Amino acid sequence: MDSTTKGLTKSLDEAYAKLPALPVGIKEFIVTVAPWLALIFGILAILAGISAFGLLSVLSPFAAVSGAGQYAISGIISSVILLAQGVVELIAFPSLQARKIKGWNLIFLSLVLSVLSSLTTLSISGVLWSLIAAAIGYYFLYQVKSYYK
Repeated sequence: MDSTTKGLTKSLDEAYAKLPALPVGIKEFIVTVAPWLALIFGILAILAGISAFGLLSVLSPFAAVSGAGQYAISGIISSVILLAQGVVELIAFPSLQARKIKGWNLIFLSLVLSVLSSLTTLSISGVLWSLIAAAIGYYFLYQVKSYYK
């Protein structure tokens, strides 16, 4: 992790440490199913990213002619980010199974990519919902951080 990411995770560590802790049983459940969720959602993200990229590549010339080119471009950027997110989640699978901090860091990166993708939608409501979802995701992620070494 670079210094910017370490600074971000440290500030989030401090913020999330003040929130109520989940029961140990729920944390154990999250740590047990996290690798499988990363695998499933990684595969789905790659499939969706390839589909969206292909569809938007075909439709973008028509969008450019109709004056909606910026939406096609943002959609293509978003689908590339979705592909990257899927790859990161697939790479995280073995580390999450072994309960290594590398897996936790990769899932953290996946959440960052999710927020970044929402910024390309050109929709304020989409960005707000994504930030709310990321805050909830980070809460669960930080609750189980101590399980990864």
